[in-house]
Amino acid sequence: MRGLRRFFGDDTGASAVEFALVVVPLLLFIFGTVEFSRLMWTRQSMQSLAIEAARCMGILQPQCISGTTYNAANTRNYVISRAGKLGVPLTSSDIALNNSDSCKSVSGFSTVTITYTFSSVAPRLVTALTGSTNLSASACFPNNV
Repeated sequence: MRGLRRFFGDDTGASAVEFALVVVPLLLFIFGTVEFSRLMWTRQSMQSLAIEAARCMGILQPQCISGTTYNAANTRNYVISRAGKLGVPLTSSDIALNNSDSCKSVSGFSTVTITYTFSSVAPRLVTALTGSTNLSASACFPNNV
């Protein structure tokens, strides 16, 4: 009986037990914040890149032309290289380009759509936070007439 009272009255390991109870939610919160931030940064980078590519196509910047005309292969290579500098590994199949499209029912626009599957060290956590790891960005820019 005395040993039992002594056992239940001893509080030397209370801090370790409290830490063990708090550390799992704390780590989930930290990793969730970091991964969600990475996802949002990637999404914003892709949107900026889509706008940049649509503008490149619309005003015929040197990176998107061959001679004096629009070139889809050059534009794709430009988008892939810019995405690589941002740390987003895109492939040709992730990029849809159209230099004679309509935007909001107005014709004469260049459009770019980029799709990307976000890779995470904690995919279930990111999916729980955002609903999906598939990202998409699109932009349109009027063609230089």
